[in-house]
Amino acid sequence: MSPSPLLLIGAGGFARETLELVRAINRVALSWDLIGLLDDDPELRGTRIHDVPILGPCTAAAEHPDAHLVACVASPDDPLRRLRLVERVALPLERYATLVHPRATIAETARIGPGSVVHANTVLTADIRLGAHVAVMPSVVLTHDDVVEDGVTFGAGVRVSGAVTIEEGAYIGAGALLRERIRIGSGALVGMGSVVTKPIPPGEVWHGSPA
Repeated sequence: MSPSPLLLIGAGGFARETLELVRAINRVALSWDLIGLLDDDPELRGTRIHDVPILGPCTAAAEHPDAHLVACVASPDDPLRRLRLVERVALPLERYATLVHPRATIAETARIGPGSVVHANTVLTADIRLGAHVAVMPSVVLTHDDVVEDGVTFGAGVRVSGAVTIEEGAYIGAGALLRERIRIGSGALVGMGSVVTKPIPPGEVWHGSPA
């Protein structure tokens, strides 16, 4: 089968990392034809990043009806940014690809939603649900019965104990540790290296050990 056309929305660090993930997938089995990046910065139009062209603004995704998409923006300063971008692009969920690095370990009972990106050395152990547009940086561990809603971002090296619920658009900073059976509210931010032992309300910023 021919590789499927793919567009990455965004041209920052997350997009460059995902570009390398796509190349890692293709080294195992040629699955994706990465036709370009989309970004709203007009100064980037017509340039190339890692030999991939920037074709236009984010909303130009509608001009490529045969391409799959992945939204590749993330910022701890604006945890809900990726979900707002997807809403602005306004294309059906089935247009979005799911990208999993060949060196990730994914249980048969795990479910990963469209538009989600799972980087190398991540482990999903058992009965885990990831929603749409979730970003999982390298070496994250999610354990049994975790529920991750749409648009959540995990920095590298996060460890999540069992039966944790993380609501949409939350941002979990690199190296954070989350205790079992807690809930992280929508749009909340967990600081890098924090140890979280209590539920976090929506939109709040928690950091420290304990947070």
